[in-house]
Amino acid sequence: VPPGECPPVRRAATAAPRDPGAGRAVAGAAGEAYARRREAIYGPLRQQGVFTWDSMYGEEYALASVLPVSGAFRDELKRASEALGAIFARTSAVVMQADDELLANLGLPEATWAAVRNSLPELLPTVIGRFDFAATPAGLKMLEFNAETPTDIVEAFYVNGKVCEAFGVVDPNAGLSAGLAEAFRRSAQCYRRRGLATDRIVFSSVDWHEEDAGTTRFLLAQSGLDATFVPLSQLRAYEDRVQVWDGTAHTPVDLLYRLHPLEKLAEEQDTDGYPTGRHVLEIVAEGRLALINPPAAIIAQSKAAQALIWNLHEAGEFYTADEQAAIRRYMLPTYFENRFLGRCSYVTKPVYGREGGAVTLFGPDGVAWARDDETEYWDQPVVYQQYAELPRLTVETLNGWYCGRMIFGSFLIDGKGSGVVARVGSRITGNMAYFQPLCLSTTDAWKGE
Repeated sequence: VPPGECPPVRRAATAAPRDPGAGRAVAGAAGEAYARRREAIYGPLRQQGVFTWDSMYGEEYALASVLPVSGAFRDELKRASEALGAIFARTSAVVMQADDELLANLGLPEATWAAVRNSLPELLPTVIGRFDFAATPAGLKMLEFNAETPTDIVEAFYVNGKVCEAFGVVDPNAGLSAGLAEAFRRSAQCYRRRGLATDRIVFSSVDWHEEDAGTTRFLLAQSGLDATFVPLSQLRAYEDRVQVWDGTAHTPVDLLYRLHPLEKLAEEQDTDGYPTGRHVLEIVAEGRLALINPPAAIIAQSKAAQALIWNLHEAGEFYTADEQAAIRRYMLPTYFENRFLGRCSYVTKPVYGREGGAVTLFGPDGVAWARDDETEYWDQPVVYQQYAELPRLTVETLNGWYCGRMIFGSFLIDGKGSGVVARVGSRITGNMAYFQPLCLSTTDAWKGE
């Protein structure tokens, strides 16, 4: 944490508040109490096999505390998500029909273009997506839209409720998991109405990644569909179909939920150099495989789409008065070129980066003062976005008290605002930022200040 950041303005609630005058002995006892409380919450979830990544890579991920948020703040996240979801849907519908130049400028790999253009408008902008917001003094500001392969789903729709139950508080996401089943049901119906088969349904991700596989299996269980989990390694492009290879026979797949980004699929090849990913996308474009999320979700996933929307907003074109107001209220100025130098702090983000990858923070003088340490996504084109200060929060962890920065995730499920989730990390929210459970409260609650 940069010097001068602490003390923060907020603190998450725990069952054992810190006594700053108690000294080392009490601090140690409090730490032991936290560890016991944490194990009491997450141990059973681990044993049940639904949420096994409360720690990742040997580090704590899920916190054993709750942060109260007001009902008004939760409702504002829902309204913002639905308003922005409608804007991204309208924009995506036009981009789908645009010429190759616009698709290229938005960063979409050429191999995805035909599949994107054949997406169903009824599923725009996505089936399951997550907006990330900063709660700033000027209100909620959307940082990015995880429209293609969002995670934090198990945390929002299952784990958050279990933590609230342990603390005896109200879960802001109670009952919302039912919307997942409805979204999958309607998506399958939309494909059937368009004449696509949906008889053989597979949910797939890499099986070696605990979080991805666990998220995919959870969605399968919630979907209500007659489907099976199949690792990506068992899927084959064979006889112009995507098929499951079980070691002895191939079985065609009609409908595929994939927790796998299309921009990565577009580049994937077999060991002999055959462009398997491109072949799969051709199969999708030709209507022999239906996808959830739909191919056109890659449009909304691109941070370049934010620059396109902001450009049209500033020009006073395309959007209705209500949409213009929502863009002005919830979005940040975002451009394809640097318009912030000498004016204000700003951020550069790769168009298809994830988990803070290749993000850099700059002062008005153009000097970088924070930068992602990972190696991925640095080869991508970037957008320039006005910097939004993330609010501070101090949380208790297994390693003691941590002063970090908060980001709020708000799910868009089939066009409807849904569950909320929070993460606490550095100014650049990375993969190892803590999961901070939320509870609903009418007093002493986060209102978004």
